[in-house]
Amino acid sequence: MRNWILPENIADVLPREARQTETLRRSLLDLFGRYGYELVMPPLIEYVESLFVLDDPALNLKTFKLVDELSGRQMGVRADITPQVARIDAHILNRQGVARLCYADSVVHSRPDGILSSREPRQIGAEIYGHVGIAADVEVIELLVESLQLAGLAQISLDIGHIGLFHALANAAGLKGDARDAVFDALQQKDLPTLRETTAGIDAVIVAGLLALPTLYGGAGVIERARSVLPLQIAGVSEALTALQALADALTARGIGYRFDLAEVKSSDYHTGLVFAAYTAGFANAIARGGRYDSVGEKFGRSRPATGFSLDLRALTHLPFPAAPPAILAPAGDEPSLIAAIRALRAAGETVLVDLDVRLDESPCDRVLQLIGTQWQVVALS
Repeated sequence: MRNWILPENIADVLPREARQTETLRRSLLDLFGRYGYELVMPPLIEYVESLFVLDDPALNLKTFKLVDELSGRQMGVRADITPQVARIDAHILNRQGVARLCYADSVVHSRPDGILSSREPRQIGAEIYGHVGIAADVEVIELLVESLQLAGLAQISLDIGHIGLFHALANAAGLKGDARDAVFDALQQKDLPTLRETTAGIDAVIVAGLLALPTLYGGAGVIERARSVLPLQIAGVSEALTALQALADALTARGIGYRFDLAEVKSSDYHTGLVFAAYTAGFANAIARGGRYDSVGEKFGRSRPATGFSLDLRALTHLPFPAAPPAILAPAGDEPSLIAAIRALRAAGETVLVDLDVRLDESPCDRVLQLIGTQWQVVALS
């Protein structure tokens, strides 16, 4: 018999891991609901132009494409759900006030983010549309932290930055196309030698600002240092630092720890302002990312401020995976009282396995349903 082999970075999810993943999904959606977020379920595939809110080369490369047999148009398998939710907010819901939306479903990547990354993450996230103030960013970060705590991650490091700092400096330098991308990539890697090379010939004040960003890392004093070394006369720089300070003050008031990382610009192309990432021990990369993406719905006919976060549920599952809950073994049969007893136990929340040649060493049964006298009773399995 042929051995079936799955594609690289694609894996089956077996019962114990699936149980943990699904339990976490349900718990997180319940948590989102208590904050007022409403669940939406966008389609797995749609016309490819609807899967990007703007020209996003990285997301485009990660998107599988196919031809729709019915229309002949190119379709894509979503690699990110945020653009779809933006379309729903802008084009379908069309609410005038704030919309809190959440989602939890699979995405598919044509290439993995890393050697150990899955190409089929289970993406879950929450987003606020229609509010431009810092309060929305505070809420999604508070929800993110509570979500990670619910997943059992007690020690979380939260890095906050502002991609507007890079855009302000790059715009002032006139950086475009490949030159802008090269500077951006060097900044993401905190690669100062490459950053010096890629900024050669640019105004010295702007270069000094770009080279300073990777050094602006740490606690509450970072903003004060940033104001002393960054060119505040460039439009957008002072505003970004003010937003970062306001966010930090609000997080402190809520007892949420954070670190500034003003080179923290690892984000999707649609992010426009505050960005944040959560890290924890045992994970090489961020376990969750988010930020502000104002005007994200402009492509779909309505520009709306927005902020949110997402994470991969499967990345949060960890060993040991939980065993199945204890179950009751019941005999097979059509006797009315037996049928009624099984139904009553299941209605009470018990797991009941009808004995269809059940192997006890492969099942979670620790009790058995037996007829004692005229009554069906649950007794310990000897």
